[in-house]
Amino acid sequence: MDVRQLIYFTEVARQQSFTKAAASLHVTQPTLSKVVKLLETELNTTLIDRSQRKSVLTDAGELVYERALKIIQMVNEVHLVLEDLEDLKKGHIKLGMPPLIGILFFPEMMKAFQKIYPEITITLDEVGANVVKERVFDGDLDGGFVMLPAHEEDYDLLPFTTEQVQLIVHQDHPLAAKENVSMLDLKNEKMLLFSDDFTIHDRIIEECEKAGFIPDVAFISSQWDFISQMVEHNLGVALFPESIAAKANADIIKTIPVYPVIPWEISFITKKGRYCSHAMKKFIEFIKDNYSKTE
Repeated sequence: MDVRQLIYFTEVARQQSFTKAAASLHVTQPTLSKVVKLLETELNTTLIDRSQRKSVLTDAGELVYERALKIIQMVNEVHLVLEDLEDLKKGHIKLGMPPLIGILFFPEMMKAFQKIYPEITITLDEVGANVVKERVFDGDLDGGFVMLPAHEEDYDLLPFTTEQVQLIVHQDHPLAAKENVSMLDLKNEKMLLFSDDFTIHDRIIEECEKAGFIPDVAFISSQWDFISQMVEHNLGVALFPESIAAKANADIIKTIPVYPVIPWEISFITKKGRYCSHAMKKFIEFIKDNYSKTE
């Protein structure tokens, strides 16, 4: 058994497809299949059920998958430790950040950070918060910015910023005359939501259900500006963090406070127990010094 076998196997498990995994790993599918089959032969067990449309892990596969992720993480950390010993002034960080957070904070943040640490490079994975959490947990990312909640047993959390979620509606919409709206006021409205890889998607549905109704979702998108344009055409209403709501076209769109208050709490997360490189430590210190609200 070697690390390459484990990497190939875990990628098939993650993608639930030999074809997608081969493309992700930049190898041919026959090569990938051969490597995974060799691993199964060495372990004398079937790890992947190939009889279904998706490549699904067997019970043994689930067990090996969990341990394989830990082994791969340990190997990656060896490289990080050696890099730290070679040059403490340099480094590379892989971060995840939802687009909503990125457009508000990333350019200014990176300008300030790289002014202090010009030789630390950053790769940004711009995906929804739910995907960020998954990739940080799997070790694909060193850390990331997400909307809470995040399981504190899995992650170390560093508070970043907090805002309130607000409603945006067309100026001719009946709700536009209100000074504030309750979630129940949205019961019969066509709602425009962010896609389900954004935590705010789940949170809005949860708040609707707390108010006693299932939202009538008219459209889902990962692009805040596209949702805003839909509101401009009076095709529905949307709930945005206040900084994003402030970017909407104020000549056409009315922004209204919502009650009960829905907080948009953003934290920087890292996986508990994972080795923290020198570069990552410097980035965390930078967040604490410039953004975190913790004492």
